[in-house]
Amino acid sequence: MAELHINIGSNQNRRQNIAQSIDALKMNFFDVICSDIFESPAVGFEGADFYNMGVNATTNLSIAEVLSILYTIEDKQGRDRSKPKFSSRQIDLDLVLYDQVIDVENNLPRDDILKYNFVLLPLAQLNPQSIHPLENKTYAQLSATVNELKSYNIKILN
Repeated sequence: MAELHINIGSNQNRRQNIAQSIDALKMNFFDVICSDIFESPAVGFEGADFYNMGVNATTNLSIAEVLSILYTIEDKQGRDRSKPKFSSRQIDLDLVLYDQVIDVENNLPRDDILKYNFVLLPLAQLNPQSIHPLENKTYAQLSATVNELKSYNIKILN
């Protein structure tokens, strides 16, 4: 079984879209565990604040199969892939980790871990002692240096 970490983000009908995504993830993967929801401003464009959260899960599927499922979930929730990369989103599901696999073609581990707190902090919350396969540091150690990363006034929502 491969261990996955997926980041979920939305800035449109945030609670509804994230809840639908979690339900879909539970139908496709095992052992789904969710982080808190983090709120942060839009990055790279003017728009409503995002809700982001991390999800751990397990699967017997390949990376390609996992990505296909994530794209299908996004499509069913109205994701418009013709919009620019930095734009408002119904839903965004990013495969952040697939075990300790390093796969440049599929951006694994996702480089956003080291760029954005809204990816790192949910990951560190769920996997504090896991080690980043390239940085050789735990996610707790990496999150302790968030001042060195771009900071976006993230709030944890209850």
